[in-house]
Amino acid sequence: MGMSDYIEKGNVLETPFGYTISVIGGKWKMLILYLLAENQIVRFNELKRKIGSITFKTLSAQLKELEADGMIIRKEYPQIPPKVEYSLTHKAEALLPVLEQLCDWGVKNHNN
Repeated sequence: MGMSDYIEKGNVLETPFGYTISVIGGKWKMLILYLLAENQIVRFNELKRKIGSITFKTLSAQLKELEADGMIIRKEYPQIPPKVEYSLTHKAEALLPVLEQLCDWGVKNHNN
């Protein structure tokens, strides 16, 4: 079954493209992946500070979704205060060239 067959049946989310969008779509996920790619390992508060306008609740939810989809690794250290670090999985690293292409497209088309 091709993508057009899924679209005709109203099942676009069941396509590979639909899966991709479900994993990285939305306002924040690609930005989070980009920041993790740039900084390797990042703590929650550092992500919050770098993004700026995201709420703690939204950032937490986005990180949980990315972790559930196998895109990030959450490592918690048993100490006081608690320390949690996030990094990319190999699955997410395989997506980085696509994110770079999206960034290049933005550079070329932002002011057009």
